[in-house]
Amino acid sequence: MDVLDTVIYSGMWGAILLALVQAVNKPKQPQTTYLIALLFLLLIHVSGELVIYTGAYQYFPALVGMQMPVRILLGPALFFYASATMSPSLSISKKSYALAMIGPVVAILVMLPFAIGFTSAEKLALADPATRNPEHFKVALYTCVANMLVFMVFNAFYFIKALQVHAKHRQQLMERFAEIQSRSLDWFRIMLMLWGIVWLCYSLSYIPTLTGWKLPWLKLLPLFEAVVLLAFAQLALNQPILTKEDKGEPVSAQTRSATLSLDKMDAISDELKNIMSEQQLFMDEELSLNKLSKAISVSENHISETLSQRLKTNFFQFVNGYRVAAAEILLQETDKRVSTIQYEVGFNSKSTFNTAFKKATGLTPSLYRKQATLVTR
Repeated sequence: MDVLDTVIYSGMWGAILLALVQAVNKPKQPQTTYLIALLFLLLIHVSGELVIYTGAYQYFPALVGMQMPVRILLGPALFFYASATMSPSLSISKKSYALAMIGPVVAILVMLPFAIGFTSAEKLALADPATRNPEHFKVALYTCVANMLVFMVFNAFYFIKALQVHAKHRQQLMERFAEIQSRSLDWFRIMLMLWGIVWLCYSLSYIPTLTGWKLPWLKLLPLFEAVVLLAFAQLALNQPILTKEDKGEPVSAQTRSATLSLDKMDAISDELKNIMSEQQLFMDEELSLNKLSKAISVSENHISETLSQRLKTNFFQFVNGYRVAAAEILLQETDKRVSTIQYEVGFNSKSTFNTAFKKATGLTPSLYRKQATLVTR
């Protein structure tokens, strides 16, 4: 029995169970349903690890490795959660569900020689180098390696699909809103990367068995996985349900039946620049494409087309460009606090303000003010 890993995975098991209880008690939404399914799969995965680390496999050898086909569903589950949370589509097709089952089916087929080909005594004998049958050990090892290859390829496919869902979601937000932080789910992209690292490390854990190399850092894997799991559960449970208005297809992905003439786009461009410069509409913290459309009596589609085709930008960058320009003036000419200026020019998020400002000027607001002060002396 590995005491430390048993404690860590037992803690993870309890944390997942607690998260499941909280998720079940949340309002019924597709996003919550897929979160519950994902947490349940993680519970099975952790239970499988506990069978190994607690030594329970000695009493239930048939359970060894049974979590592997289920683990392959973690990638599809993350993708379905991303789709339910961020995609404008109201449902996931039966074809998508069928495709998700290919990985587990392949994994089961790979495992059959080990699962039904050995007796319980022969499986237990593999745990001790002194009692294991070399030929049986090769079969077991090749089964594990083949299973992990299926796991890596299948989940990499769904990781990419989940990242694409998030990228499209973020893009359409930038085309319609000047403030996207509360809607963009940037935490999901970070957590997806961390899950990828965790599961890659699981795959690499077979290297010592195959080559005899020692990889001491793999001992930290259970602790790292526990941190990632707790962070994901906390963020997912606290993620507000996005409204229909927060979801949509990026302009580039939409089929357009007609395009504006250059003269029409120039006229709209002039109106946009005028309302930003003269009326300073950018100072509205909740400014959206819909609000701007009503302000200048031009359709959202025409504004989006003008921004992307004529001004080579999107709504988010267009509005925040004016905000940054106004912030530069206030940083140079006033002694107001940076946080005060941030809100005055329309930013309601410090991180968004700092990111936009640094991207435009190459400096943080504080450094920009110091440099401006030195120049004027």
